[in-house]
Amino acid sequence: MVIFRVEDLEVLSGEIANIEKNCFSTPWSEEQIRASSDSTVFFIAKYDDRYVGYGGMYSVLDEGYVTNIGVLPEYRKKGIGKMILEKLLECAKAKKLTFLSLEVRPSNVPAISLYEKYGFEMVGRRPNFYQNPKEDALLLTRYLK
Repeated sequence: MVIFRVEDLEVLSGEIANIEKNCFSTPWSEEQIRASSDSTVFFIAKYDDRYVGYGGMYSVLDEGYVTNIGVLPEYRKKGIGKMILEKLLECAKAKKLTFLSLEVRPSNVPAISLYEKYGFEMVGRRPNFYQNPKEDALLLTRYLK
């Protein structure tokens, strides 16, 4: 398996959109992914010639925000999400960001467990943030400095 930074979003936006569609109830479209700002960075995981996971983050000044991390259901529990998160953290540190923040469903216990292992702490809750099904979002942050 290899995880690499997406340099040409035009080429891989369809692969990212496919992962989105298979991982999230309200997925980003290929057009939304392509329209990401210049400050957005994507990493994608390739396993046996198949794109199986991705993660994205954007920065504003010295703040970092994870857009999504998704791994195709049949490739979960293989450490792919962990490796993508590590790449995002490396990128955030290289950019000298003060923190990396993200939202996660309270029902997504495996993701919360992963984030906590990497030093993310709950700093807030966004009521009714998610749809399909409707659910709050936990706001998790890892301080880097």
